[in-house]
Amino acid sequence: MSQKQMKEAFVSNHNGTSVLEITQGLCLPALCVLCRGLLIILSQHLCSSSHTWGTRFFIDFVILIVPLVATLTILSSFVLLEHLAVIIIGAGMFYHIYCRRTCYARIPVQKILEKFLKISVESEYIPAISCFRVINSAFTAVAILAVDFPLFPRRFAKTELYGTGAMDFGVGGFVFGTAMVSPEVRRKYMKGSTFYHLTKSLYSVWPLVFLGIGRLVVIKSIDYQEHLTEYGVHWNFFFTLIVVKLITSLLLIIFPLNKSWIVAISITVLYQLALDFTPLRKLILYGTDGSGTRVGLLNANREGIISTLGYVAIHMAGVQTGSYVLKKRSHIKDWIKVAYCILLTAISLFISLYIVQVNVEVASRRMANLAFCIWIVASSLILLSSLLLVDIILSFAKFLIKGAQVPCSWKLIQSPATNKKHSESLVSEAERREPSLCLITAMNRNQLIFFLLSNVTTGLVNLLVDTLHSSTLWALFVLNLYMFTNCLVIYVLHLQDKTIKFW
Repeated sequence: MSQKQMKEAFVSNHNGTSVLEITQGLCLPALCVLCRGLLIILSQHLCSSSHTWGTRFFIDFVILIVPLVATLTILSSFVLLEHLAVIIIGAGMFYHIYCRRTCYARIPVQKILEKFLKISVESEYIPAISCFRVINSAFTAVAILAVDFPLFPRRFAKTELYGTGAMDFGVGGFVFGTAMVSPEVRRKYMKGSTFYHLTKSLYSVWPLVFLGIGRLVVIKSIDYQEHLTEYGVHWNFFFTLIVVKLITSLLLIIFPLNKSWIVAISITVLYQLALDFTPLRKLILYGTDGSGTRVGLLNANREGIISTLGYVAIHMAGVQTGSYVLKKRSHIKDWIKVAYCILLTAISLFISLYIVQVNVEVASRRMANLAFCIWIVASSLILLSSLLLVDIILSFAKFLIKGAQVPCSWKLIQSPATNKKHSESLVSEAERREPSLCLITAMNRNQLIFFLLSNVTTGLVNLLVDTLHSSTLWALFVLNLYMFTNCLVIYVLHLQDKTIKFW
């Protein structure tokens, strides 16, 4: 076998892992975000001098990125122990913050909680959504390179036909996260005609067309390894995003935004019925002639083309979630209700997933069937609810320490005040401006550039390093250096106040 064939075989024919293990892994980054926020609050209270950009970057990288690399590699079998360790560390920091509180020092905890529930938050965006998108981007960046090393557990790789692999979530999570902040959700196109809205949507996909074609040309020209049953011969994820964007833009012109969940359910149920009662499943798996032919455009790219229907349903579910979460709310107690509702919905979807997998069909990334769509949405909602809970806890910690600031978190204002002009700020004016020393904000700001950079550097590493025969220590060094380089580039762009867009 050639080196290319060996690498292709190394990432193929896997059956995934349990839904529970992937869910546990998804919740760990949320706990890391919490520990990072608590550490910043504690360090601000104990140390009067401010951190340099290098120090803040190092803290963010060590707390947010390094544990993610470890979870997907050497600590993959100890996720519960990681959770326990992070929870103990976070609880310890929170206890120190509570004991050293500068606000309400002589008031019992019940009274403090009563006052906290009356606090309002002030933010131009929802930090949990930014964190969701960044966690998914960082996870994807680590996984696309780590999968080529032996220390990456094969159960986390993309599944061949049925099952749930950790890498399978990355694609669906990206679609869901993008949908939550889509122009329709942010009411970006409220003014103008339907034609104007459609024209803007068409214009916005040209960078994806360029990237999709560019990736295809580069991959074929250098004879880079490919997982054929992932999307097909010519198709790639950028083409899926293009089709999803165009179809959902049309659907959101026809259907009201608050009915997106009905559209999502309708699409995925009808698609599953088509898989069960028509030759569609056979077409995806074996082609038009039943022997796995790749002759013709449809046969060559059947997995990528047909699975787009599932991703459209996931996108519409993301639109519904975004329109709910981005509604104007001010009081902390309102956000507690939001987190509770999202968590309850996620649990209901996981129950539905079990029923569907037992009675209908097991989740399949290759087909993006009903079970796969339910799993992606349920897992996304679990992560989102966890991040909302993290924001609430960080808000309480900031409530206890006067002037505490945490980048990419809610700003606090006092309540009840019927007139916002008379509401007293709990923090300095500096906190009202988005702090610049923040890796989360930097990655969220240039997410597409980070994704492209990760793909390019992954290719370079594969061309320069014999990943299949790398030792554990060497693989860990390469992975951390790779993530450090990508994050540093994005961080420097943010410090220079650069947002790179192609449209």
